[in-house]
Amino acid sequence: MNKINPLRLRSHRVTTLKGNTAVPGDKSISHRALILGAMATGETRISHMLEGEDIMRTATALMNMGVEIVHKNDGRWHVHGVGTGGLLSPSNVLEMGNSGTTTRLFMGLLASQPVTAVLTGDESLCSRPMARVITPLSRFGARFDARAGDRLPLTVHGCSSPSPITFTPPVASAQVKSAILLAGLNTPGITTVHEDRATRDHTERMLKAMGAPITVKADGHARTVSVTGEQELEPLDIAVPGDISSAAFPLVAAAISPGSDITLTSIGVNPLRTGILGALQQMGVTITLLNARDAGGEPVADIRLQAPDTLKAISPDPAIASDMIDEFPALFVAAACADGTSYFSGLSELRVKESDRLNAMATALAANGVSVEEFPDGLVIHGTGAPPKGGASVETHLDHRIAMAALVLGCAAKDPVTISDGRPIATSFPGFIDLMNCLNADIVDL
Repeated sequence: MNKINPLRLRSHRVTTLKGNTAVPGDKSISHRALILGAMATGETRISHMLEGEDIMRTATALMNMGVEIVHKNDGRWHVHGVGTGGLLSPSNVLEMGNSGTTTRLFMGLLASQPVTAVLTGDESLCSRPMARVITPLSRFGARFDARAGDRLPLTVHGCSSPSPITFTPPVASAQVKSAILLAGLNTPGITTVHEDRATRDHTERMLKAMGAPITVKADGHARTVSVTGEQELEPLDIAVPGDISSAAFPLVAAAISPGSDITLTSIGVNPLRTGILGALQQMGVTITLLNARDAGGEPVADIRLQAPDTLKAISPDPAIASDMIDEFPALFVAAACADGTSYFSGLSELRVKESDRLNAMATALAANGVSVEEFPDGLVIHGTGAPPKGGASVETHLDHRIAMAALVLGCAAKDPVTISDGRPIATSFPGFIDLMNCLNADIVDL
């Protein structure tokens, strides 16, 4: 994504948000449904799949490697699996766009298959280091030729005779864990990942539902996941729940607008993903889970949020970072509107996302009249309990979550907040502007 024809958007202050709506399908689950469906033997059918740019990168890359994927009139995506070792070397470079998830999961998927593929991406993605995935995947026998700093573009040389590994990621990461498990699928023997703190477990849940020989052992906050490779996966009918990472933005927009009352339907409430709900409750927000149910091994519920007159400051336990790492830009906005000082630490991973999200959010908040201090692994945000001044333009750095967070800030700020480019929002939340405006937000295209 380049700087040509940026989509400038402006968000104005509103009184309250009201209404019921649904957010797009979960991005993490949509990626995994396509990839594991491709590894299955037979046809996997996926409904309510997120159709954002990141997911389309995953679908296109799989099709370039011999997987038939069809979007049919019933609204479902049909994936004709080729088996765990059935991918072909692509004839073209695999374009990852802005999707770090696609990149890391594909590196794992290809590491244990006798294929060679070149992966590249946009300016933002090519600036992100991939060492934490390259290190464990190299132990399977794969080779990676990367640009300086272990960055894209890179070439993956998959191994024809991979060896299973046991690995403990130095930093909790669901993407690293999932990349290792995907490599283990086509590796003889048992591949094991130890986590000092459990991360989102969508990969494990879906593998289990597909009949994979996978074991999960919990020990307090720690977790050990093992998969036995070279086994067939059974195709599934997968209904993708709404994405709680996307839901975080309308939820926070409502939370910072006193008197708001919204309900978001059919949201995934996996307990390893609901840190944002607990954080908002600590700030005084009333959250009720309605119509709780199970869908394909994932817990799902409707989320009702009722905003208090004033939000309370928060100092969350750094250990919750893995439960809500993508939601922190939204939570920083809530802290900016709260009464008191909020302390956030243990968030160094935010510096290597689509942008340096700690710096991007500190800069955005400060420009809009919020007192904020930036540290290597976190922020201190001094809220006054009153609406921030607003009035500034925010540089989105080609980062969808920075763009949405700034527009949410505009819902409460005294003066409108403008963003430099809203195009990245489509990577994870197509329809975001329409959804917000249906809830009574006032976001306009300049």
